[in-house]
Amino acid sequence: MMIGENFPEFGLQACFGDNKLGPIATGQVNGKWSVYYFYPKDFTFICPTEIKEMDRLVDEDVNVMGFSGDNEFCKLNWKESNPIIKDIRHPLVADSGLQLGHELKIVSFNDNVHYRATYIVDENNVIQHESANALDTGRSVDEIIRTLNALKSGGLTACNWVPGDNFVGE
Repeated sequence: MMIGENFPEFGLQACFGDNKLGPIATGQVNGKWSVYYFYPKDFTFICPTEIKEMDRLVDEDVNVMGFSGDNEFCKLNWKESNPIIKDIRHPLVADSGLQLGHELKIVSFNDNVHYRATYIVDENNVIQHESANALDTGRSVDEIIRTLNALKSGGLTACNWVPGDNFVGE
């Protein structure tokens, strides 16, 4: 998928912030901006550091969902046993079989897991940002928040623009 295209429709199982398990679908995003991030596996070392930091996006009034190929029961067990992510507020979504990851072309064929991909999607389900990191490199949530705010601002933003800065040409 590319910028300007619709994010694919999905209907998957998830472990929610309250540790309840159930279905989650594209239609549940309520016409809000969304940040969908993909990570390789549950019970790993870099992933919980990212997941905890990604939870900061909940405060930006956007839908936040983390996806990996592990099932929802694995996600629940991981949340209950890992003190770093036990209190996150956003759902961890089970892309079991990696179908969504394959549709997005973000699956490492050598390792059969998602790359560390991030999508910022507007309220109309249109991709406005996409990025992907190698499996061993974590993401900067500060930069994701900055990019999200720049996209939502509706103006021409410079490379280090932050809310409150003038737009380019003003």
